[in-house]
Amino acid sequence: MTTIKDKKMVEASQAWAVPLSDVAVDAAIVEAVQGAVTSGWWSMGPRVADFERAFADFTGSRHALAVANGTAALQLALIATGCGPGDEVIVPSLNFVAAANTIAHTSATPVFCDVCSANDLNLDPRDVEAAITPATKALLVLHYGGHPCAMEDVLDLAERHGLVVIEDAAHAPGATWRGRACGTIGQVGCFSFFSNKNLPVGEGGMIVTDDDKLAERIRLLRSHGMTSLTWDRHRGHASSYDVVDLGFNFRLDEIRAAIGLVQLERLPSENAQRARIVARYRDRLANKKGIIVPFAQNGRQRASGGQTTSSDHLFVVVLPEGVRCDEVRSALGEERIQTSVHYPPIHRFTLYAERGARRRLPITDDVAARLVTLPLFPHMREDQVDLVVDKLLDAI
Repeated sequence: MTTIKDKKMVEASQAWAVPLSDVAVDAAIVEAVQGAVTSGWWSMGPRVADFERAFADFTGSRHALAVANGTAALQLALIATGCGPGDEVIVPSLNFVAAANTIAHTSATPVFCDVCSANDLNLDPRDVEAAITPATKALLVLHYGGHPCAMEDVLDLAERHGLVVIEDAAHAPGATWRGRACGTIGQVGCFSFFSNKNLPVGEGGMIVTDDDKLAERIRLLRSHGMTSLTWDRHRGHASSYDVVDLGFNFRLDEIRAAIGLVQLERLPSENAQRARIVARYRDRLANKKGIIVPFAQNGRQRASGGQTTSSDHLFVVVLPEGVRCDEVRSALGEERIQTSVHYPPIHRFTLYAERGARRRLPITDDVAARLVTLPLFPHMREDQVDLVVDKLLDAI
């Protein structure tokens, strides 16, 4: 018998001809979740430990620490690396607001930097250097859309000015820079496993580092500063605990870790599927109506066997000057094609404008007004790509 709830779920799934992102649920994921649920242990336990070991192996990291979400990962990384009152942390404004919020939550000050160009939406190392002051403590770098930023310049700046490098690799699981996994290049890297990410579990995140002391501090901070976990005491490995740091409850649960283990195995093949879809988009949109497709050089590097590869988390286009982004998005929406904008610049939000975010970011301001994020997910069909392209061109 079909219930009202079933009908609503079907209607929701049929709302978009092409959704912005989509999660494929199959028997392997259902079985993994059922196994976690029927085990009777739902809090952080053996599946989380397995997920951490597998992710450390995947990235080549010494330590991988599972946390509640990507925002928690950023906040723990900032605190563990010593960011706090009186410090400044440089971060690109073309970014999700969590990056700035986590800096502010440590009582440090986010200092926004510009991006390179409409062709390269990653941070501009020259503007990063211009933003450095004696108060600068860290560089929080984003690999925008899964495309590795200019880490050689970032590392050079960090070495010359004595700065910490924290990688926001929320978009970049599986991306590489000169053969190294994104997230493993700075002192610490942060990943997100939100439902629209390349490795989706619903909510969840991971922190990776090769620094033993940083890993131990993060391990304490994510669980109330306690010296042992409930799982340790359940197994008889500890009978009590001490509290040695002012921590949080940023733990990951067993159910999401079970999903994560399945999704991690699929990540390389699903990233490869994303790359094929992106290649089709780029081919169809090349030299069409003044549309700029950022990061075109990444496709050339991949084709030539380069060691820098993208995870292809997002596919964005920059519209021609004079074309209104909201009108194009509305036209696509009428065709049941879902789009988004990644991102409204953080420095333009009321909160940060009122806090005095006054550095000029002309490229970010120009590009953000013309950005449209198009649908992209691993099981997207070629006819869906073609529909999106045709309707986009019609709308311009």
